[in-house]
Amino acid sequence: MGFGFVFPGQGSQSVGMLAQLAGGADGALVRDTFAEASEALGYDLWALVAGGPPERLNATECTQPAMLAAGVALWRLWRERGGPQPEVVSGHSLGEFTALVAADALAFAEAIALVRLRGQLMQEAVPLGSGAMAAILGLEDGQVIEACRAAADGEVVEAVNFNAPGQVVIAGQRTAVERAIEAAKARGAKRAVILPVSVPSHSSLMRPAAERLAAQLASVAWRRPRLAFVSAVDAAEHSDPDELRALLVRQLSSPVRWTDTVRALGARGLRQIIECGPGKVLTALNRRIERRADLECLALEDDASLTAALAAVG
Repeated sequence: MGFGFVFPGQGSQSVGMLAQLAGGADGALVRDTFAEASEALGYDLWALVAGGPPERLNATECTQPAMLAAGVALWRLWRERGGPQPEVVSGHSLGEFTALVAADALAFAEAIALVRLRGQLMQEAVPLGSGAMAAILGLEDGQVIEACRAAADGEVVEAVNFNAPGQVVIAGQRTAVERAIEAAKARGAKRAVILPVSVPSHSSLMRPAAERLAAQLASVAWRRPRLAFVSAVDAAEHSDPDELRALLVRQLSSPVRWTDTVRALGARGLRQIIECGPGKVLTALNRRIERRADLECLALEDDASLTAALAAVG
């Protein structure tokens, strides 16, 4: 029984993330990782992460490289401090790119360029303000799907993130999402709220972006991952480079099946699932999904949590 690493996606970013680590004894490794990303991007990514402004960091084309660099910096720090290789890696949405860099299937600099393009294409696919996402709490997955179906009325609204039992995110055209919120409330949702994003990620509205991303993914050199990689597209393990490229295209316009993915990780008999990235969003979800008494769900985001995780797997 080993442990697994999971990497968070967009939404876990914040101005000042990793500041404590960057100012510590291993700070050069964190800053060097961001310097690599900055060279690929053509602007100072660490300055943006450290000082904002928040609205710039939260712009999709900036958020995605920032989260990728943060996850890779923490991964490198884990390895630098003697952390062993995990048995398996996975990621939530954008986090799949980070997982594949950690597994050495994709070069970091190329991944940075890919996710910046991914963010740009996602924003361009839907006119600003016309798309929306909302969190629906307290319903079964099937009830959320039915609420979306009932509310569509010729527009697009779909369940796109199956994050945990009783927590599903929907996305689509704003007016349809607003109708689906009311339909969910009518079905007994405890909470149904619009999220502060304008890109309806993982909905079928992202298909034009996915088609354009496919060409760029095909131009990048891929390797078989050195670690087992479980995709949140289908909660299955994949290693063939052609399959990986196809999954990252499909991922953009299909749901994130996080509940199924964490259950698949748990079925491997892992002792720990460690979130490697800023925030603790996935750790909270993982604890709700996989309630095995002998499975620890940990977050890795600062010196104290890094030390604790090293001790846990040791």
